[in-house]
Amino acid sequence: MRAKHSAPSSSTASKTISRRLEDLGDWRGETLALVRAMIHEADPDILEEFKWAKATTPGVPVWSHDGIVCTGETYKAVVKLTFARGAFIADPTQLFNSSLEGGTRRAIDIREGETLNAAAFRKLIQAAVAENGDVVAKRALAKKSAKKRSARDPEP
Repeated sequence: MRAKHSAPSSSTASKTISRRLEDLGDWRGETLALVRAMIHEADPDILEEFKWAKATTPGVPVWSHDGIVCTGETYKAVVKLTFARGAFIADPTQLFNSSLEGGTRRAIDIREGETLNAAAFRKLIQAAVAENGDVVAKRALAKKSAKKRSARDPEP
């Protein structure tokens, strides 16, 4: 099941992300390009979006499948990959190294010269997609149960 989005088409977002990576012109663009490729290897059906662009910020690449899987932000010293539901995902190789205190999100900060364990990262992406799918399925089941209850017990 694919969540509906009001963002520009995926191809437009993909082109915007590619342009953004080129514009960075340094290790951050290269790192985010490698991460982007790993994300697509892990989930070929992932949707690319480009969100939150304002006059003061260029916007953020977002990868979604039944909801946001992760975002890719660039700062002067790090590339930050924030997983929307990271707190609910098993991370046996401890890739998450940032935002560990939050109740929902978790992040991976990559500094210049650091490499990411590609196999572990792809598994993390797949786990995040599965987590989103579970949330969607639970919401659908709850909605179906609520409809059954209201049909069975109509209000006076």
